[in-house]
Amino acid sequence: MKFTLAWLKAHLETKETATSIADALTRLGLEVEGVEDRAAKLAAFTVGHVIEAKPHPNADRLRVCLVDTGRDKVQVVCGAPNARTGMKGVFARAGTVIPATGQVLKAGVIRGEASDGMLCSAYEMGLSEDHEGIIDLPADALVGEPFAKFLGLDDPVFEVAVTPNRADCLAVRGIARDLAAAGLGILKPIDLAPPAVGSREGGFMSPVQWRIDPAALGGCPLVVGRLVRGLKNRPSPRWMQERLTAIGLRPISALVDITNFVTFDLGRPLHVFDADKLEGGDLTMRMARAGERMAALNGKTYELDPSMVVIADRRTVQGIAGVMGGEASGCTETTTSVFIESAYFDPIQVAQTGRKLNLLSDARYRFERGVDPTSPFWGADIAAKLAVELCGGEASERSVAGAEPSWRRSLGLRVGRVQSLGGIEVPAEECRSILRSLGFTVKGEGEDLTAEPPSWRADVEGEADLVEEVVRVHGLDRVAPVSLAPPSVIPPPAISIQQRRAIVAKRALAGRGFMEAVTFSFMPAAAARLFEGAGAALTLINPISADLDVMRPSILPNLLAAAKRNLDRGLGGSQGDPALFEVGPQYADSTPMGQALIAAAIRVGHVGPRHWQVPQRAADAFDAKADALAVLEAVGAPVENLQVSTDAPGWYHPGQSGALRLGPTVLAWFGMLHPSIIEAFDLKGKAAAIEVFLAKVPTPRGRGTARPVLKLSAFQPVERDFAFVLDAAVAADQVVRAAKGAEKGLISDVRVFDLYEGDRLGPGKKSLALSVVLQPTGATLTEDEIEAVAAKIVAAVAKSTGGVLRT
Repeated sequence: MKFTLAWLKAHLETKETATSIADALTRLGLEVEGVEDRAAKLAAFTVGHVIEAKPHPNADRLRVCLVDTGRDKVQVVCGAPNARTGMKGVFARAGTVIPATGQVLKAGVIRGEASDGMLCSAYEMGLSEDHEGIIDLPADALVGEPFAKFLGLDDPVFEVAVTPNRADCLAVRGIARDLAAAGLGILKPIDLAPPAVGSREGGFMSPVQWRIDPAALGGCPLVVGRLVRGLKNRPSPRWMQERLTAIGLRPISALVDITNFVTFDLGRPLHVFDADKLEGGDLTMRMARAGERMAALNGKTYELDPSMVVIADRRTVQGIAGVMGGEASGCTETTTSVFIESAYFDPIQVAQTGRKLNLLSDARYRFERGVDPTSPFWGADIAAKLAVELCGGEASERSVAGAEPSWRRSLGLRVGRVQSLGGIEVPAEECRSILRSLGFTVKGEGEDLTAEPPSWRADVEGEADLVEEVVRVHGLDRVAPVSLAPPSVIPPPAISIQQRRAIVAKRALAGRGFMEAVTFSFMPAAAARLFEGAGAALTLINPISADLDVMRPSILPNLLAAAKRNLDRGLGGSQGDPALFEVGPQYADSTPMGQALIAAAIRVGHVGPRHWQVPQRAADAFDAKADALAVLEAVGAPVENLQVSTDAPGWYHPGQSGALRLGPTVLAWFGMLHPSIIEAFDLKGKAAAIEVFLAKVPTPRGRGTARPVLKLSAFQPVERDFAFVLDAAVAADQVVRAAKGAEKGLISDVRVFDLYEGDRLGPGKKSLALSVVLQPTGATLTEDEIEAVAAKIVAAVAKSTGGVLRT
């Protein structure tokens, strides 16, 4: 929200400076993002009077001007074609910094004539691109007056960050009201009272009337209009143009400027239709019909759907309710009759329409936050009054359709709650005074008050809101700081287990030789489709780039693209091929539950650096499995209990990939990427990848230490080898788990060290050799004890897998 100091003083009688006003606004909860002094860089430029402008004796295109600066007379050599005797222009002395170039103006001699200053053009002043001639000021400009003051640029511009609940402060009037309540001035009176029943405020009945289709009443319960005929659309007055220009709006014409001015001045969005361009006599608020389209005032055409409220005449749609008007009925310099729209629109309806159309406007911004439900009446009246004052003509009576929505409510305030909720004691009488100064109607005596919020404060819904109003006006800076008592002697961890897992996963991957990458959370739709993404729920309406139009369904495509860029730029060679990882979110749909924290990594090409003693080998699925298990172990997953399945998604290579599961829950995918994926990213060779779902790792139940106590044994471990003949379809992991579970107290490790398949075993069979380590803790194992454990291992493997000991 932007406004100038002079604009604010039109509503607030105050002598406070811009600095004190900015400080007060921040204390009131309206954070001031900046105060721009537009006159600062123009302070050295003044109004000068050219007493004499004669041809330069040594140059045909130059003139020697004698300029009266108000305090002395200065000779200036000027090359502008419009320099002439008697004109008034903008004078700059030697030593002045020219805004457009940043250069310091120096005194000098031009073709034999002294020049001690400059008569400036609008381009040199940084005001426009016009450099054809010097600025020609009106004859009533005061000689010696600062140019910034003459132009109205000596008025500071405030920019305030307004929170979504304070829709009333999206108007200069609302900001002035808060400042008056805080004691920085007196709010000037303005008549915004609703009309009396049956009142007539115009000279004739409007030929255009409002209608509301019953289906649209939920989106537009009330609309008021007035017609002004016999007007002439001319430029708006200078004061209005200066205010609009100061906040970044371009003055267009009096009728358009009136709607913009009332929107920012009073928070009442308006629209004016050229009444002569309407067909059928009346305007109707109705739901859009399938296939309808409208060319809007921003020059774009929008396709509408039946969920949107529109404004239509008998022929076509003339406006999107609460968002933007149509081009067909827009006002031009030839407009002589206008019909004013001042309506109340449902905030949710306007927000949904604006999002679907991806259409932003000042009107939508205010309607979706909630405007004053009484404002359709006085909004139409003020717009009609300004139109008659600035453009002439005659205003009609009101045309009203619908009824004012119910907004009156009564809220209780126990004065003691100001202390308990706000942390400061405020007397009951001061509470009454503060609320009344904000427009509330306050009743009750003693410590129990009843407050009725004004129509423009839809955000006040309960006692806590009333306490907030009292405390912020009384002064949040007056609330004494109180230290919170610590819940225990030892402070709780600053981050949760889930937050810590991301850090731990990064360290684990970095320790295994990966480099971290940080990529966008979006990607091209073509890449997303390869990973079962690019659905409507993940497609961006307004992407930052045309080729980044989908939220990423997987991190892997971004890592593959990064690996491709690195390889194209020569990464590899002695440093090894790319090994990249990223820990971050990926998306399954547009809901918060569709976002998951993933640790993803890829190895492209070979593993490890080139070395003459160590032959290079290509990355394989076992590297990926080891990487995934390392991450899961680092974040606390029970890796001993994980099962391996072969149901990795379609972007992995069948038979060379798998999933790590804990029961039905998939904790990670790993393996080689499908050749079609490698081809799509134009990579040479193969790529191994992992995707670890960090949020699915179960949280430890116990409250003990994160790591088990280290137990060292003084007794010699015993290692025994076993070879089992099994069906070829039996997974090695199943055999290892069976052997390890045979005697958990003694067996510390089980590893596969050999695999044999051949004619000696018969078709469909294989031999799997295991190395089992027995670690005693109480005494050295005897031969009989070792044989007993070996028998248990053979029995456990036979029961679980059907394998028999190979002879």
